[in-house]
Amino acid sequence: MTNKTVLVGLSGGVDSSVCAAMLKEKGYNVIGATMAIWGDRDIKGMAFQEGRKNACFGPHEKEDIDSARKIAQQLDIPFHVFDCASQYEEIVLKHFKSEYIQGRTPNPCIWCNALVKFGVLPHMAKLNNVEFDYFATGHYARIEKENDNYILKRGKYSKKDQSYFLYRLTQEQLKSTILPLGDYNKEEIRKIAASYNLDSADKPDSQDFYEGDYNELLGVKEKEGNIVNTEGKILGTHKGIWNYTIGQRKGIGIAASEPMYVLELKKDTNEVVIGPKDKTFKNILFANRLNIISQNRFDEFNNVKNKVKAKIRSTQKPTEVSYEIIDSDTIKITFDEYQKSIATGQSVVLYDEDIVIGGGVIDRVE
Repeated sequence: MTNKTVLVGLSGGVDSSVCAAMLKEKGYNVIGATMAIWGDRDIKGMAFQEGRKNACFGPHEKEDIDSARKIAQQLDIPFHVFDCASQYEEIVLKHFKSEYIQGRTPNPCIWCNALVKFGVLPHMAKLNNVEFDYFATGHYARIEKENDNYILKRGKYSKKDQSYFLYRLTQEQLKSTILPLGDYNKEEIRKIAASYNLDSADKPDSQDFYEGDYNELLGVKEKEGNIVNTEGKILGTHKGIWNYTIGQRKGIGIAASEPMYVLELKKDTNEVVIGPKDKTFKNILFANRLNIISQNRFDEFNNVKNKVKAKIRSTQKPTEVSYEIIDSDTIKITFDEYQKSIATGQSVVLYDEDIVIGGGVIDRVE
């Protein structure tokens, strides 16, 4: 038993629900908290799909808050809703818009986790005189203390590992965070939820960060430009480079003798560069905006062998890479094997086996 209090970020989904239930059973004083991030947006003219109601950001937020409140009632724990809409707009949505307009592909979940969910939410709780010792979420990852530092580790079951989304957490955040789901898989968590008779046991997972069309968030006018091949030959036109992503094949609208893929988005010339599948493979990237969790490992590998593992997508299996420090905030990463469709704006995360060394934002690909 413990007399410590933990604030649990409740989304209304099964993972956070079980997180709260498990911590209460372990003897923690549990408090539930949910972020309100939609604000007073006018949904007129926005195209929302029924199948995407389980996204993180959208006008159906009230339903999720009601679900979280009901879970708190089932668990008999205090529950709070904090308005984080202005902070979410400033931290996540403005960054998302800026990156897309520049032809980059951001990952809003990474910035939301580090700066909003693990930053603004607990801060808002303290501002509202909610006292707690730890913050907890239903992420599938693990935190352990190693000497005087804390390390972030992959979830035990690779198919559900979410450490990629948490690589920007700081030592201070890791020190005060509990992640009780890291040793479980999703099937086990749903069974545990059912054992607690939680309404969220069969609730579908969130599939995306936004329910509607990304253009609704960007709010920019069409900007016609050329679709070109790798030699610069004009093949067609587009209405904005932000409508395309690296590696995209469908919806390009160019007839060709073989499938064409988006290879590059050039902001300066407003061009979409396309080419055959073999041109999508690269093995060198440069990353900046670094966040190093395990500094001793980063230094050790740099001084000794420079060989670690990395992944550029959350669902990817970490693969062998070498790296070179370019300056205090830039590293060059070379993959042993060519990778398909490396996109600027996405994150690359470095691993020492199951330990997250750190990572950065992909700035350039060669």
